[in-house]
Amino acid sequence: MEQLIFYSLAGATVLFGMLVVIARNPVHSAIFLIGALMCIAGLYLQMGAEFVGGVQILVYVGGVMVLFLFVIMLVNVRTAERVRQLSPEWKTALLLAGALSVELVYLVLKGPGVFATAAPEAIPALQGNTQNVGAALYTKYLLPFEIASVLLLVAMIGAVALARSRMD
Repeated sequence: MEQLIFYSLAGATVLFGMLVVIARNPVHSAIFLIGALMCIAGLYLQMGAEFVGGVQILVYVGGVMVLFLFVIMLVNVRTAERVRQLSPEWKTALLLAGALSVELVYLVLKGPGVFATAAPEAIPALQGNTQNVGAALYTKYLLPFEIASVLLLVAMIGAVALARSRMD
């Protein structure tokens, strides 16, 4: 039963991901991205990482997607459609896609042993997922957390300033 749920969520995630890229309407793409993120949250919940699944829903689906939708609504879609569809960086994108494909094929052929670099006893046992994340976030990673908060605040102020200057 667990495998059926996993494969259903994984398949839905891949399907929603393809629909994000294929959809012509940016609002539809954002909605499909919400579906993909919800499926990923379901995968986290199935793995027993309730905190990460909840954060996935609150932060990504709730916060980031609202910002995406604001940006979509602020951008003039008709002007964006007239812009050249094929980016000038298509050669670089093709090269990177090829490199990632080679890595994926290597990982599939090598099997699960490719990640066995650390001894099993070196990996700490998980106990209290939320407690461990909170303790690490507010002790060891407090400075990077605060820097990320300030950067997000500056980006939000910049976005509001840009949107306001367009309205004037």
